[in-house]
Amino acid sequence: MTAVRQFLFGASLLARGLGLVVRSPKLLFIGLLPAVISGVLYTAALVALIDFLPALSRDVTWFADGWAEGWRELTRVLAGAGLLGVAALLGILTFTAVTLLIGDPFYERISELVEDRFGGVPGEVEVGFWRSLARSLADSLRLIGISIPVGIALFLAGFLPLVGQTVAPVIGAAVLGWLLAVELTGVPFQRRGRRLADRRAALRTQRPVALGFGVAVFCCFLIPLGAVLLMPAAVAGATLLARAVLGDPLTETAGSATPGHPAAINSR
Repeated sequence: MTAVRQFLFGASLLARGLGLVVRSPKLLFIGLLPAVISGVLYTAALVALIDFLPALSRDVTWFADGWAEGWRELTRVLAGAGLLGVAALLGILTFTAVTLLIGDPFYERISELVEDRFGGVPGEVEVGFWRSLARSLADSLRLIGISIPVGIALFLAGFLPLVGQTVAPVIGAAVLGWLLAVELTGVPFQRRGRRLADRRAALRTQRPVALGFGVAVFCCFLIPLGAVLLMPAAVAGATLLARAVLGDPLTETAGSATPGHPAAINSR
């Protein structure tokens, strides 16, 4: 496939994950609870940020204190918008990491049920709960550590005329989409005994597919409540993504499909 078709195929995996979740109320119920808990926490943090935003805008634009009032206020408004934008970008990625930590056993179950629909995992590696949680925490902290300098760079780029309003958001969506793809595929890769470095290497072999999935998730998470409502679908889609990049079958096994719905999901 061409890079564009691979990108679109990756994006379609989120839709397929959503289809699997909608067809199975069990998956939907399992996946929503941790996302709702994270959503409440992040909403409270957003309200606090908005409350302190004027003071934060003044602090980051200290250099404009001596400017004419009009230019000073305009600079502070732009700084406030930039802070909100960076907070939103970082919030999307950290929301995923925090939600995966809160719902680790829930999302492992979703991923396991999806894997079973497509023939399971040959040679599956059993990982204990605490060991799995510790690995997820370590991997999430590494990815969050990468996202922070990216967010700062995008914040500074936002002050550049034209570039900050056009190129920077596209780069931000691509970079954070990639990080989301890496983050969300953690569970299926752990089931195969593979760690973060292995995950990155495997996703790089089909980078347009991974980017297509990650950017689709990123865009959906920008929608109000999108991160909460679509988290189960994102986990299911990430499981399909992991199977796609590792060459595992993407056709549902006989008897696994919900009655009245197509049984096959083909990768090509």
